[in-house]
Amino acid sequence: MSTPRQIVCGSCGRINRLPVERAPEGARCGACHQPMFTGHPIEVNEEAFSRHVANNDIPVLVDVWAPWCGPCRAMAPMFERAAQQLEPKVRLLKLNSDNAPAISSRFNISGIPTLLLMRGGREIARQAGAMDARSIVAWTEASLTRSRDHT
Repeated sequence: MSTPRQIVCGSCGRINRLPVERAPEGARCGACHQPMFTGHPIEVNEEAFSRHVANNDIPVLVDVWAPWCGPCRAMAPMFERAAQQLEPKVRLLKLNSDNAPAISSRFNISGIPTLLLMRGGREIARQAGAMDARSIVAWTEASLTRSRDHT
């Protein structure tokens, strides 16, 4: 029997163990019974960000943004569309930089929007500036392929 994947619930934050052979599309949280994947990014605070990054066995794509940022607001629906294409292979999070100064500082975020692609608790790729949905998906997939090739 294979080792189960750990997936953090986007609704309640509980860590779920999902057998690798089980399709994640229909999976529900063992604690709150909500779907594990909804095709929508999850709004997170600093604590939830850290929990997802540290405990998800799938890659995590983070949109670091702020409500006053025009390019961030323009990219929001694109990130939403990208979630529909990337889940359940990738967990998508939205982190408001105004509400998460420690994370912004730790990752040296100097401009927004910034996409951070994380795997195994560490950053594997970064992209600053607004992108359309197709570009977000293509960049994410290419970055994941590159990081696998270098491990």
